[in-house]
Amino acid sequence: MSGVSRNAVNRAKEAFLSGRTRPLEFRLQQLHALQRMITEKETEICTSLKQDINRNEISLAIEKLTQWAAPRQVDRNILTVSDEVYVQPEPLGVVLIIGAWNYPWAVTLQPLVGAIAAGNAAVVKPSELSEYSSLLLRALLPRYLDKDLYPVVTGGVSETQELLRLRFDHIFYTGSSTVGKVVMEAAARHLTPVTLELGGKSPCYIDKNCDIRIACRRITWGKFVNCGQTCIAPDYILCEPCIQGRVVECIRQTLLEIFGPLLPIVAVSDMDDAIRFVNEREKPLALYIFCSDKKATKKMIEETTSGGVTVNDVMMHYTLSSLPFGGVGQSGMGCYHGKHTFDQLSHQRACLIRSLGMESVNLSRYPPQDLKLEQH
Repeated sequence: MSGVSRNAVNRAKEAFLSGRTRPLEFRLQQLHALQRMITEKETEICTSLKQDINRNEISLAIEKLTQWAAPRQVDRNILTVSDEVYVQPEPLGVVLIIGAWNYPWAVTLQPLVGAIAAGNAAVVKPSELSEYSSLLLRALLPRYLDKDLYPVVTGGVSETQELLRLRFDHIFYTGSSTVGKVVMEAAARHLTPVTLELGGKSPCYIDKNCDIRIACRRITWGKFVNCGQTCIAPDYILCEPCIQGRVVECIRQTLLEIFGPLLPIVAVSDMDDAIRFVNEREKPLALYIFCSDKKATKKMIEETTSGGVTVNDVMMHYTLSSLPFGGVGQSGMGCYHGKHTFDQLSHQRACLIRSLGMESVNLSRYPPQDLKLEQH
């Protein structure tokens, strides 16, 4: 299998070097093809996944690609006032995308959309733990997309290790912090940049003055959706002892007493104590604040750090393509969604174009400077 992995990577590199990902027309064609695959094979995908997949990312990329890929004008200074200066997003090259088992389609295809839009080749490695989805993706993708530029490599730990020994221009990994460290270590050997979408214990603070029943209903939904296997699911609740019994009772009513993932409840004396509790631990992937007091909410946001924040609900920040999604510290690095994925998987190339004329302006920078000063 290792030979298959290496051949797939070599094919992707050769295909990328041929230049065929550069034209925007080709990228749009591939994005439309990916969208068509999801539409035409939705039944098979849903059978393997048993849940829907977010197609908005592809539509957004198709609509905005020309704008995203255009040169971005920047300010000039007195030395470059007559020059053309801009930032040009350009492809990085060949990207390795390593997907996760709990959302085998969304967290694999969303980075792929950005990779295609940015003009990269991409080697896709779905999680072996989602076996049916992995095999279906391997079967479908070559039927719709360029089979050389976007190969799918299946397999387990040994195949992933073999891929990580090879050189890529960017690695995009979604999964555990433990494996994230392995990915980053392997990438360091080639000075390859990484995007790591990892876990991170996501706290929920419930203020004693908010609507506790609604807060508990929303928290419970976020905790138990997808059987609790969501990276930004609430991990624990922080609340004052005076409302702890009510929180437990409201959650019990919402759950109807079924067994599921554990949701610890930690007693804190007040919001300051909750802030201390959060800050004494690794930076979370998400922070959830249930509070009706805008001043108190602002205080908690300003005095903590997390990958993202949602106030008076859970997980909803993930649904917005306009917001960057990603972690900080132990919960990950880099971000994606919408244009953020395009930027993450692009090189922002600095460009300055000037004329060979008006050389007299440059005389003062050439030696001997003292002679030129005397002549003038």
